[in-house]
Amino acid sequence: MIYPSIDKLLEKVDSKYTLVIAAAKRGRQLRNGSKKTIDEIYSKDVSTALWEIEAGNIEYERKRDGIK
Repeated sequence: MIYPSIDKLLEKVDSKYTLVIAAAKRGRQLRNGSKKTIDEIYSKDVSTALWEIEAGNIEYERKRDGIK
């Protein structure tokens, strides 16, 4: 993955794991008909989700810290 830059994306989330989960969940929402928050058209829903995260349009909330 070249664009958006992984470094820019990691500034928006706290870990690579969180980034993957957030992008996957948002990609599913887009596939199921959710409205896009950016104007650009990308061929894949996950690509659109990553660009939305990079733009700061997607927020997330961690429910718990790690497995105990």
